[in-house]
Amino acid sequence: MSDALLGQIDGKRHIYPFCVFYEDTDAGGIVYHAQYLAFAERARTSMVNLLGFSNRNIAERHKVAIAVRHCTVDFRRAARLEDRLTVESRLIRIGGASLGFEQKIMRDGEELVVIEIVLACMSLETFRAQRLPDELRNVFSDYLDVNEG
Repeated sequence: MSDALLGQIDGKRHIYPFCVFYEDTDAGGIVYHAQYLAFAERARTSMVNLLGFSNRNIAERHKVAIAVRHCTVDFRRAARLEDRLTVESRLIRIGGASLGFEQKIMRDGEELVVIEIVLACMSLETFRAQRLPDELRNVFSDYLDVNEG
């Protein structure tokens, strides 16, 4: 499954290619640290879209939002202006009200940044945790990847 703007699903991984723009960098042409989280967010949103959902239709149909609960970021190497990068995303956990992802920002096969992020499903009415809708759970369970490699 692929779309030029959204990347592609390759097995149980989502691959999202992009180029580093001037706006992503500091005065020295190095990617500003917070931008890696933005890159990862774009990749997850693209993956969700390729799987047939959007943040808007999830909110409208199920009255829930998927929000960041916890995140760890391991910065290993810097990316630079005009680098061609990919974000490789894989779903590594499905909980009652949560999804866990590992995302690797890569340049030519080299891991630059590794992000582990837990997303929580929450009610838009109470802003409390709410069980993932079955429709989402069923689709995401097909992409659960607990194996390294």
